[in-house]
Amino acid sequence: MPLEILSIYARYHSILWDEGSHKRNVAAFVAEVSEFIQRNKIETINDDLVDRLIMYYRSKGNSNSTINRKLAAFYKLLRRAERAGLIKKLPTYVRLPEKNARVRFLTREEERVLLRKLASRDAAFRDLCVFLVDTGARVGEALNLRHGDVHHGKATFWVTKSGRSRTVPLTDRAVVALANHRHRPGGPFRHVRYQAFRYHWNAVKKQMGLAGDKQFVPHMLRHTCASRLVQAGIDLRRVQAFLGHQTIQMTLRYAHLATDDLDQCVMALDRINARAARDAEKAGNPKANKAVHAGEKSTAPKLADGRRVFAE
Repeated sequence: MPLEILSIYARYHSILWDEGSHKRNVAAFVAEVSEFIQRNKIETINDDLVDRLIMYYRSKGNSNSTINRKLAAFYKLLRRAERAGLIKKLPTYVRLPEKNARVRFLTREEERVLLRKLASRDAAFRDLCVFLVDTGARVGEALNLRHGDVHHGKATFWVTKSGRSRTVPLTDRAVVALANHRHRPGGPFRHVRYQAFRYHWNAVKKQMGLAGDKQFVPHMLRHTCASRLVQAGIDLRRVQAFLGHQTIQMTLRYAHLATDDLDQCVMALDRINARAARDAEKAGNPKANKAVHAGEKSTAPKLADGRRVFAE
């Protein structure tokens, strides 16, 4: 008997996924799996099915990250089916290695031009982008935001990709962006049609001479937020919570931007060494004193800011 993947999805989709673009993508993934199963007359869900799906996706040119997203949706559906007794055993979970692709984010000049050009088309597009940059929200999260979700200088996103709500504090300009649309019915950006926003985004992108930049998409505003937080010295765990990343691995994509944090490590070690030197002098340890003084008189190269190791 052929596997009825579509009927399983029809039974449980409303339980497993919230309405939105992610659920529409999941529906497409499930339909693709169902068509593959029927075409190849597969009757058992096992590791062989997963292996064949991976080979099929690769033959279509799907990247490992795309394959992982498709398999994750499939596994989620299968886990629910197993609990309901519709299948006896789950196949082995497979997650393919993903390359750390270049993270594209806005420069300050790009942001200035983008906001100005979008504002000339519709002020709501500009305000939406400001909100996305300063909250790290996904476009769908912002469009679904209701007026009641904003209170005491914070915004709560209830409909998220991970299924977990999160609350973030608002910057001054994010507060202004929301206030500009406080009289809109439902929520500040619920009147914005995503298709219209993308149309005007792409038009402005072309005006900026970036038509060939495939990474210049609205989601890069989320990358921009994360990048600026890391560059400002915010630790990765806080950035993870701010953006609602499910795992720290997702946040680690931005870790290379925190180069200035390394200077703080050296400063901390200098303070520790200086404290040890003082303690040694107080204890009257001749060997320690000799080592300390040798360090103070060292002709070793200075650090970038002029400090020497052991210097107080």
